[in-house]
Amino acid sequence: MPQITVEVVYATREKQKLVNIRVEEGCSAAQAIERSGLLAEFPEINLAASKIGIFAKMVKPETVLRDKDRVEIYRPLIADPKEVRRQRVADGKVMKKGGGEA
Repeated sequence: MPQITVEVVYATREKQKLVNIRVEEGCSAAQAIERSGLLAEFPEINLAASKIGIFAKMVKPETVLRDKDRVEIYRPLIADPKEVRRQRVADGKVMKKGGGEA
């Protein structure tokens, strides 16, 4: 069966890892993640609960990969950006834009 090359990527605050692997055509994003070895290296990854994407576009685990795709495993957000902004507004703090004076 013909093979394709894909990258699988995961990052923590301390470390990022990019793995190039060869898989058979028709391989799903979830299968590529499992074959990449990242689940063993980062045991905190819960593939059933993690969101994944291809080149920053969210996809389902069963999405079939194409040659040179980059599969990204996303970590959950620590803080909801919308909630942080609401809290700043409630506290009367002004956000700076463009590094200039607010």
